[in-house]
Amino acid sequence: MEYYHSKYGIPIKRKKSNFHKFIIYALILLILVAIGAGYLLYSVIYKTNVWTGEKESVSLYIPTASNYDDVKHLLYTQGIIIHRNSFEWLAKKKKYPQNIKPGRYIITSEMSNNDLINLLRLGEQTPVKVIFNNVRDIEQLAQKVSLQIEADSATIVRLLSDSSYIAGFGVNRKTVTTIFIPNTYEFWWTTGAAGFIERMDVEYQLFWNDERRAKAIELKMTIPEVVTLASIIQKETNKNDEKATIAGVYINRMNKGWRLQADPTLVYAWGDFNINRVLKIHQKIDSPYNTYKYSGLPPGPICIPSIASIDAVLNYENHNYMFFCAKADMSGYHVFAKTNTQHNKNAREYQKALDERRIMK
Repeated sequence: MEYYHSKYGIPIKRKKSNFHKFIIYALILLILVAIGAGYLLYSVIYKTNVWTGEKESVSLYIPTASNYDDVKHLLYTQGIIIHRNSFEWLAKKKKYPQNIKPGRYIITSEMSNNDLINLLRLGEQTPVKVIFNNVRDIEQLAQKVSLQIEADSATIVRLLSDSSYIAGFGVNRKTVTTIFIPNTYEFWWTTGAAGFIERMDVEYQLFWNDERRAKAIELKMTIPEVVTLASIIQKETNKNDEKATIAGVYINRMNKGWRLQADPTLVYAWGDFNINRVLKIHQKIDSPYNTYKYSGLPPGPICIPSIASIDAVLNYENHNYMFFCAKADMSGYHVFAKTNTQHNKNAREYQKALDERRIMK
């Protein structure tokens, strides 16, 4: 650019100001710093900062009453966080330390700090599937359940042993297990003992619909009585396809006024669950659960029966069998008889099979 001297009219070239150059360089530097800071901020917030190893996801369990340090300990000991400083910086910015929510969270690989903190801060936990079966008593039930949700096993047992508490569910200490229907249920991991029991009562009411209740009435049995008989069948066989036949035998005996003479009740009465062969000596125990000595059903279930066992009672097979005995082939199935003579023959064959296998007790 040129301009003319005001006095002589001589063209003179004007030099660019150093100040202008400084401004340009400063602007460029600021732009670069802004880009760098933006990228750094983007990385802290949105770049992957979670690693779950060879698994696509892992479960993070945050117990009730946990604080921020507890959560960090859980995350760090599992090696989930790649860069701890960036996680902690964003966690504080998003006020997560003041918003700890307990629960079970599914952490997936390649989550960003933002993804993880939002998941935890909003309490978007994933329910757990609670499964219980092959349960004998409330102690076993409590043990299995406490391994799947936060409920304390000792508290479950204490509540289910409290006569005044369980009376609210229409059961007593002998029949308390009737309200538990083995199945798969979804629970929040943070569910406590009382919450678990109350939910099971809801499921119990849903299970015992009008149709099942009508069948129980037709049998002239209460729900606890149906469940008690089902518990005996549960311990007699694990073959669902013969449970209705066995139920028919016991119902025939009750209708004729016979004693049930159910071996599983003797095992329960003795409290020795390692008995493999019920002997005459076992029949001598004086217990209301000794169905060789006392008529009718025992005071309550001897285990928590499956749905298949309960429905086997409600839909029992109508036949003339009065006896049954385990098959000598040790298949787990049973052979049925109408007469005592035939039953004794079947029993001798089974006892011989036990002797050959040296199963003496």
